[in-house]
Amino acid sequence: MIGSDLVMYEEEFRRIDEELQKLLQQSNAKVVFLVDKNGQFIASAGDTHNLDTTSLASLTAGNIAATGGIARLLGEKEFTILFHEGEKDNIHISLIGQRIILVVIFDSRSSLGLVRLRVKKASELFTKIFDEITHKAEKEKKEGKFEEFPFAEISDEDIDNLFR
Repeated sequence: MIGSDLVMYEEEFRRIDEELQKLLQQSNAKVVFLVDKNGQFIASAGDTHNLDTTSLASLTAGNIAATGGIARLLGEKEFTILFHEGEKDNIHISLIGQRIILVVIFDSRSSLGLVRLRVKKASELFTKIFDEITHKAEKEKKEGKFEEFPFAEISDEDIDNLFR
């Protein structure tokens, strides 16, 4: 399961970056990025200079969570694709493997059909990459290559005392 304990390996990160760049070009998007369901920004491609990526990542995860609540009220497990249309920009949000969120921001230079087609193909590749990351992390954990989280022994009380 990938969450806030996501371990990113250099090789897999390089592959993720390559796939994001490819998706950006093939979909003629402005920006594409990946976020985990906890709102942690993972990677992006495109012009993110004028974007608050931290807030956008968090709000995107919140959007998925809220839509998940609506889905459950309607008897669905989850809605895996969301689309928002604006005056100038559109946003296509898709849930990959129940754990990663792929966001594509595009304008009139592209179309929803093209974005959906390219996202579908990219999602399959991202699913494979994140499955590999999960398996690699599980294997290393079994082999004892991961130490316990270095701050696990620090309590809330210790933190409070530190800042008094």
